[in-house]
Amino acid sequence: MTSVNLGREQGGRAGARTLAATLWDEHVVISLGEGSDLLSIDRLLLHERTGGVALKSLDEAGRQVLAPAQVFATMDHIVDTFHGRSDKTLMPTGTAFLTATREGAHRHGITLFDLHDPRQGIVHVISPEQGIVLPGLTLVCPDSHTCTQGAFGALAWGIGSTEAEHALATMTLRVNRPLDMRITIDGVLAPGVTAKDLALHIIGHLGSGGAKGYIVEFAGPAVRALDMEGRMTLCNMATELAAFGAIIAPDETTFAYVKGRPYAPAGALWDAALADWQRLGSDADAVFAAEHRFDAADLVPMITWGTSPQHVVPLSSHVPAFEALAGSVGRADYDRALAYMDLSPGAPLLGLPIDAAFIGSCTNSRLSDLRRAAAIVKGRKVAPGVSAICVPGSTQVKAAAEAEGLDLIFREAGFEWREAGCSMCFFAGGESFGAQQRVVSSTNRNFESRQGPGTRTHLASPETVAASAIAGHIADPRALEDRA
Repeated sequence: MTSVNLGREQGGRAGARTLAATLWDEHVVISLGEGSDLLSIDRLLLHERTGGVALKSLDEAGRQVLAPAQVFATMDHIVDTFHGRSDKTLMPTGTAFLTATREGAHRHGITLFDLHDPRQGIVHVISPEQGIVLPGLTLVCPDSHTCTQGAFGALAWGIGSTEAEHALATMTLRVNRPLDMRITIDGVLAPGVTAKDLALHIIGHLGSGGAKGYIVEFAGPAVRALDMEGRMTLCNMATELAAFGAIIAPDETTFAYVKGRPYAPAGALWDAALADWQRLGSDADAVFAAEHRFDAADLVPMITWGTSPQHVVPLSSHVPAFEALAGSVGRADYDRALAYMDLSPGAPLLGLPIDAAFIGSCTNSRLSDLRRAAAIVKGRKVAPGVSAICVPGSTQVKAAAEAEGLDLIFREAGFEWREAGCSMCFFAGGESFGAQQRVVSSTNRNFESRQGPGTRTHLASPETVAASAIAGHIADPRALEDRA
C-alpha cells in the first residue's frame, strides 16, 4: 500500500474537480460560509426505525412533506424475518415503529414498500434495484450505511432523524463540505477473493477513523472489474472508515444495471440522462486531499479477530500481538477486545469453533452474494451444533433466489431461509444470538453486543461464512471450492 496526504488543500488546474466536488457544486443552493453549504436533495429514503420519528416530528411542527414523490420508505430494520410475519414483532416496541411509519407515509403521500409489498427490503438494497438511486443525484437516509449507494456515482450519505425532518420539509440540508480522498486498487482480485475482503483489507490498513472528514472515491482497474453488487459492498464498508460517504464514477456497468429499473428514466429521458451521466468522473488532473493505493494481487480472504472492523487479518493468519499493530490500537482497547472475543495473541483463526453463521445485511445479501455462498454450500451439510441463517436483502432478491433454487440448496444444507430484512445484522429487531456465542457473519460491524448481548462476531465474506457453517469452525472457502 502507498499513501499520500496532501493536507487540507486540494485542486489542480483551474476548474479541475473531483467527481464528488462536481456533484456537490451542482447541488449548492447557497454557500453559508465557514465550509458549510445548503445542498438540494434529490432523493430521501426512510426506514421504520428512524423514518416514523422524523414524520411524527414533522407533523408536530405543523409542516408538510415538500416533495413526496422524491421520498421513499421501507420496513426493514425492526421487522421480523420469520415466515408468516406481521406487525407484531419480537422487539417489544416494534409495532409502534411500523405503525407510525405506515401512517405517516400514507398521510404525506410517500411511496411505502410495506411489509407485504413485493418491493420490500433493506433500504440500501431496494433503492438500487428499483432505480431510485441514479448517477449524479444527491441521496440521503437516516442510516449510517447510505454511502452504499455512492456505488452508482451518486452523492449519498447518512443523516440523523432531525436532519431527515428538515429534508422532508425543504428537500435541502446544511452540510459541512468534506475533503476528497481517492483509494485506487490496481491489479485483479484473485479467485476466491471478494469485494468484502477488499473492504476489510483497506479498513485494516487505514483504521476505523482513516477517512473521517472525507468522501472516498474508489478507483482503479480492480474496482472497474467489480459488478455493481461488489461495488455496493465496497462503498458500504466506507462507513467503517468513518467516511462522510463513498463514490465510484459511473460507467457502462452502472448504466447497464440501471436501465429498465422501475424508477429509472425511459425513452427520450433515458437518452438525455445517459448523455449527462457519461460526463461524470473526476478530472484527470484533479488533486485529492489524500490518496491511498493498494494492489489487488496482495489480497486474500480476510476475517476480523476483535470488536472493530479494523481488527482484521488474513484468514490464514493469527491473532496479532499488540506490538504488531504499530499503534493503530490502544493497549486498553486491544486487551478489552481479546477478553471479549476470548482469544489470545498468536491464536490461529482457522479452525476456531463457531456456534452460528449469518448471511445477510445491506453489505452482503444480494443475489450474487447468495449465489456464491450457495455454490459453497451445495451438496453439503451444516455442521452439528451450528445455527446457520440466510436472510435475503429484499423480497425481490428472495424471489429471484427461489426461482433459481438457491433456497433449496440452503435449506437442504441446514440453513434457515428467511424473509427479507436487516434481521440479526444488529440487535434491534428483538432477535439475537446468545451470549458468548461465536458467529461468522457477512455483516458490516462486529462491535460488542452488535448481534446480541455478549455475542462474539467475526466479519467475513459470504463464502467464508458458508464454508465455516459447513466446517463447524472458521474455514477457508477456497479449500471447499477446490474440492467441489
